[in-house]
Amino acid sequence: MINAQLKKELLAYSVSIGIDKIGFASADPFTTLKERLIKQRELGYQSGFEESDIEKRVDPSLTLPKAQTIISIAVAYPSKMKNPPKSTKEERRGIFCRASWGMDYHDVLRERLGKVEEFIKAKVPDAKTVSMVDTGVLSDRAVAERAGIGWSAKNCAIITPEFGSYVYLGNIITTVAIEPDTPITDQCGSCTKCIDACPTGALIQGGQLDSQKCVAFLTQTKGFIADEYRKKIGNRLYGCDTCQQVCPKNKGIDEHRHPELEPDPEIAKPKLIPLLTMSNREFKEKFGHVSGAWRGKKPIQRNAILALGHFKDKNALPVLKKLLKEDPRPVIRGTAAWAIGKIGHVEGEIWLKTAKEKEKDEQVLVEIEKGLNLLENTNFTDGNQMNV
Repeated sequence: MINAQLKKELLAYSVSIGIDKIGFASADPFTTLKERLIKQRELGYQSGFEESDIEKRVDPSLTLPKAQTIISIAVAYPSKMKNPPKSTKEERRGIFCRASWGMDYHDVLRERLGKVEEFIKAKVPDAKTVSMVDTGVLSDRAVAERAGIGWSAKNCAIITPEFGSYVYLGNIITTVAIEPDTPITDQCGSCTKCIDACPTGALIQGGQLDSQKCVAFLTQTKGFIADEYRKKIGNRLYGCDTCQQVCPKNKGIDEHRHPELEPDPEIAKPKLIPLLTMSNREFKEKFGHVSGAWRGKKPIQRNAILALGHFKDKNALPVLKKLLKEDPRPVIRGTAAWAIGKIGHVEGEIWLKTAKEKEKDEQVLVEIEKGLNLLENTNFTDGNQMNV
């Protein structure tokens, strides 16, 4: 048995520092993963956020020479919000996905992984370690699967028997040899609820995701959202939980183990209209500590405009008119033009045609035309005629 005592001590120590599950795997290359990653690239299913070098993704020794073991950790997060604010006609709200409800999990897990690294080096002074969370070269999911944290499910998440898929994952590559754990048998069976429920059909089949269609990915892009996906985004500001919410393995699971991961309702479900006029500083002060802020305010604001369009929120028209006229960002001007048409207003045609005369950006002009076309099919009532 390899370093049995160290493994025992690590298991006990991990619990004391707020790690909910820890597993150990060999640092052998992930040969079957390599085949899947090559296929993903050939099909154009990658998001572009992942490590581009497939060899690095599948061979831990390219990150840490003489790697022997990969330690995988899981930290559970809540699936339900206490006293969530309601979205009303007067004050429409958006929603961040559950993985972005509390403090940025990258920071939370890095702190815990750092403590584990220190613990190992105190016990084995010549040990080498490299830790990573989400943005590292290795696939957190492949490591967790090999380390027995959970099984790799059809919704492309790791499902743990204890906490479902509501877990953050991190890992440490080390030169210390530690006895590996046994992987957990796949328990999805014939269930296809996540595939059936995916808003855009991004789950092509069990365990295969077309990232380019995934709502979670789309909410993080910075350009215009393709027309066929706008309605699918709904009022999501960042991420998507549909494939987790419908999973039978997640039924009844709601862990509140870590105060720093508890959501602030006003941040997790913010009012939409105030988002549109936030400065960079205001956005950073309010949302900077959550993982959903990593791409900056523009994608969040664009998504908020889409949501207001879906809600047909006439209260948003004054700020949308202002954005169309004054915002320096083409994506915001264009999306505002579309939303004005979607909401419908008796003066909307005048606003859009005025903007069209001054607009130089080709993509924005396309969106203005979309807005005008939407207005052509609008039946205006007295309720639409308001002072803006």
